[in-house]
Amino acid sequence: MESCSSNTSTKVFVLVGFPALQDSQTLLFVVFLLFYLLILAGNTIIITVVVADPTLHKPMYFFLLNLSVLDVLFTTTTIPKMLLMFLANARTISFQGCFLQMYSFHSLTVTEALLLVVMAYDRYEAICNPLSYPAKMTSRMNIQLAASAWITALLIPVPVVAQTSQLVYGHPTRVHHCFCDHLAVVQAACLDSNADFQTFLGFSIAMTVSIVPLLLVTISYVYIILSVLRISSKAGRMKAFSTCTSHLLVVGTYYSSITVAYVSYRADIPTDVHIVSNVVFSILTPLLNPIIYTLRNKEVKSAVKKSIFQKIFPFL
Repeated sequence: MESCSSNTSTKVFVLVGFPALQDSQTLLFVVFLLFYLLILAGNTIIITVVVADPTLHKPMYFFLLNLSVLDVLFTTTTIPKMLLMFLANARTISFQGCFLQMYSFHSLTVTEALLLVVMAYDRYEAICNPLSYPAKMTSRMNIQLAASAWITALLIPVPVVAQTSQLVYGHPTRVHHCFCDHLAVVQAACLDSNADFQTFLGFSIAMTVSIVPLLLVTISYVYIILSVLRISSKAGRMKAFSTCTSHLLVVGTYYSSITVAYVSYRADIPTDVHIVSNVVFSILTPLLNPIIYTLRNKEVKSAVKKSIFQKIFPFL
C-alpha cells in the first residue's frame, strides 16, 4: 500500500502491467490479441448456431447461449484496455473507468458461477426427473433462472466496489495489475485508509460466491450420479451421463483457474505470478468453453458443421 497525504484523491490510476515483461510489450499484444479473437470467434459461433438451429432450442443450449454472451462481455471488460496498454503504452485509466471495470469484472465472474449452477440444475432435472422435465423447464422458467443469475450477480459486488471507491488514493495511483482488480486497487490505497478491512471483505465475498455455487453443483451431480447408477443398461447410463460431460469440463476449468488465482492471492509469491494467475483466470474459461462444447457435444458439433462449415466448405 502507498502512503500519501490525507484527503488526497486521485482522478487517474496507472496500470503497471507485467513488471517483469516490460521489454516484451509487442509479444504480449500479439498473444493477447490472438486469445481475444479466438474467444470472440468461438463464442460468436456458439451464439449463432444456438439461435439459428431449431434443434438447439432446448434449455441446456439456452443456458449455453447465456454463457457465451457472458464470456464475450467478461473478456471485453479487460482485454481491449490491456491491448492498448501493450501496443501504445496507454496505462492510465480514469477513476470512474477503473471502478466500472472492477465492478463489471467481478459481477460477470459471479454471473459465470451462478450460470454453472443453473446448468447443473437443468441436468439434474433432465436426468433425475425426465418425465416432468418438459413441463418444468419451460421457456419462462429458463428465462427466470437465467435472469436470476444475472441480476443476483449484478447486485453482489455493489457494496464492495462502492466502499473501495471511498478509500484514499494518491495522485496518481499505481495499480500493480493489468486491469482494475479489487485486490490490486485496494493494495494501491494509502496506508491511512481502511484497506485491510476491504481486502478481508473482498476475499470473504469472493470465497462465498465461489464455494456456495460449487457446493450446489456438487449436490446436483451427487443426485445425477445416483440416478444414473439406477439405470439398468450400461448404454443407457453412458448416454445419460454423456449429456453432462461438457458441463463438467467447463466447471472443472472454471474452478481450477479460480483456485490458482486464490492460491496466488494468499501465497507469498512475486507480483508477476499473482497477476498472471488472475489474467489466466480471466481468459482460460472463455477461451475453452466454446471448444469444449464444440468438441464434446454431438448436437453442437453437428449444428456448427451444418450452419457454418458446410456453407463455407460445401464439399465437407
